[in-house]
Amino acid sequence: MADFNWNDLRAFLAVARTGRLTAAAQRAGLDHTTIGRRIAALEAALGARLFDRSPQGYALTAHGERLLPTAERIESLTLTAAHEVGEADQALTGTVRIGAPEGFGSYFLAPLMTTVADRHPGLEIQLVAIPGIVSLSKREADIAITLSAPREGRLAARKLTDYGLSLYAAPAYLDARPPIHARADMAGHRFIGYIGDLLYAPELDYMQAPDVDIHVGLQSSNLIAQLQACLAGAGLCVLPDFIAAKETGLRRVLPDAVHLKLSLWLVVHNDIRRLARIRAVLDLIVEAVKADRALFTAR
Repeated sequence: MADFNWNDLRAFLAVARTGRLTAAAQRAGLDHTTIGRRIAALEAALGARLFDRSPQGYALTAHGERLLPTAERIESLTLTAAHEVGEADQALTGTVRIGAPEGFGSYFLAPLMTTVADRHPGLEIQLVAIPGIVSLSKREADIAITLSAPREGRLAARKLTDYGLSLYAAPAYLDARPPIHARADMAGHRFIGYIGDLLYAPELDYMQAPDVDIHVGLQSSNLIAQLQACLAGAGLCVLPDFIAAKETGLRRVLPDAVHLKLSLWLVVHNDIRRLARIRAVLDLIVEAVKADRALFTAR
């Protein structure tokens, strides 16, 4: 066990979380040969094979599965040591990766990056705005904005804000089709929505109207693609009000009869939430949402 060290465990965690040497190397800031060498050293030190190698990538063996929770506990302890006895927690430098739904990430967080850069020039911000969920437990991000509170894991969460969604369409679409004065008038109109089997969160399954036969004729897994299709006159689309408010080419349809409410949650791993760079970004996001509260709650 003389060669067993933390750097080898870091390489193990990176490969376990990504499944590939190249992706693990990018995450760890190393080249893939170094990652491979550290995995080999760890396996030699433990006297056990930790991964099954195949053209599809690296999969944990039974030994690797048993090592994973221990490695994650050691990782947590090193992070705790860094901010309790070191200076890392006081430094407003380093990288902070934020994972967010594509709509909130693109329309609210992306413009906020100017403020982050001006206020904390020593920080490098990575914004992952995708139609999906990032895993804080797998260290895919430092901070996550989610549509629901986490139910498990060593995570701290707070509700960031509620936000409204309404039905929208482009004037070009509405002017060329029968008018919509009541919910029943929506029957026969073309809707834009998510692909059902690719929904990444149950909260987005809102294309259900028991009193109206809705036909979702154009589907996309990406909200921004839905928005662009709606702006081009492709059909009716349920959109967050805070996004639609920034687009002049949309009309709200049946504002009193069609309105939904969802929530955004701010989530961070307990191991890093006290680091100064994490606190600074968390505080800035909360501050910005509070200052723009009407954007999310006004109808």
